[in-house]
Amino acid sequence: MRALGLVSLLTDASTEMAYPLLPLFLTRTLGAGVAFVGLVEGVAEATASLLKLLSGWLSDRLGRRKAIVVWGYGLSSLTRPLLAMALSPGHVLGIRFLDRIGKGIRTSPRDALIADSSPVEARGTAFGFHRAMDHVGAVVGPILAFILLPLVDGSYRGIFWLASIPAALCIIVVVTAVRDVPAQGPPARLPLLTLRPYDRQFKGFLCSVTIFTLGNSSDAFLLLRAREAGVSESAIPLLWAALHVVKSTSAFLGGILSDRLGRRGAIVAGWLVYAAVYAGFAGLASAWKAWGLFLVYGLYFGLTEGGERALVADLVPPEARASAYGVYHTAVGLTALPASLLTGWLWQAFGAAVAFATGAALAGTAAILLWRLRRAPERRP
Repeated sequence: MRALGLVSLLTDASTEMAYPLLPLFLTRTLGAGVAFVGLVEGVAEATASLLKLLSGWLSDRLGRRKAIVVWGYGLSSLTRPLLAMALSPGHVLGIRFLDRIGKGIRTSPRDALIADSSPVEARGTAFGFHRAMDHVGAVVGPILAFILLPLVDGSYRGIFWLASIPAALCIIVVVTAVRDVPAQGPPARLPLLTLRPYDRQFKGFLCSVTIFTLGNSSDAFLLLRAREAGVSESAIPLLWAALHVVKSTSAFLGGILSDRLGRRGAIVAGWLVYAAVYAGFAGLASAWKAWGLFLVYGLYFGLTEGGERALVADLVPPEARASAYGVYHTAVGLTALPASLLTGWLWQAFGAAVAFATGAALAGTAAILLWRLRRAPERRP
């Protein structure tokens, strides 16, 4: 479990060193247009979402986790030096596509491996720890890039080469320190692209998550709103780093809370925090309020990220666990695109207040639906 946390920290540190600079590399160094940047990210995220479903199903069919996880991290790590050698926007598109293939391959089996490796009474804590390490990496990466960029004379390629170092360390750790967990019983023979193997509890949870995600648009809208409220452009990176600090400190505590007080209560509390923050952004009028809302927003991640993943494990049998994570991650990933399109359209047509108020209303609705679900059955081992 600790090894997977270290893997997550190294991976995110490497990613956040490189990919915040990617739009600048594309537009300034390689001469791509802004529309091409959107194409790169759209293709990347859609690819990751679909592969999370396939890799989870495959992991359950094979009864193995680690081998797929190693391949996923390996493909993503390979993209750091490839970025440093890219000569055209098309190269970057292919490299980003490969990176997201790696993420899509590893995510569902990795989450199943965390659940398999953790005592049932500490499952939320385990996922909270993993998410905390992930967010620590997201803080460390940009700070390293900020420090190292002047040392490489502002060369984006230089940063990409340096980002290869934590990526390589990640592979060493995942190969040598992560242990697979033997399958409990024969491999599952689950059909792909169906919810028939799952009970009403999991389907109800999935429905609630989907409604919530429809109101959970890109955080880029929050940054735009903060800028409108008076947060200076130079302070935006600090605001973003502060958000990740709160995420990392609250994720571990949120996982513990879900173990002690119940998954559903922690998730509902997090979704209500989200609704309150979005309601605050709807009426935002000053920079200091933007800072306060961003810090509170970090608590939402801490309350929900570990609890949601632990609840998936609680609601499905072990032999179908990776497939269930694939369904969960795919539902969230595919709903994120219409969520951002909806927010953007509402903002442009009716103003920011309506856009953020709609997000708050959807989050509140999802919280009510999840709370009204009958209590989950006894947690599965």
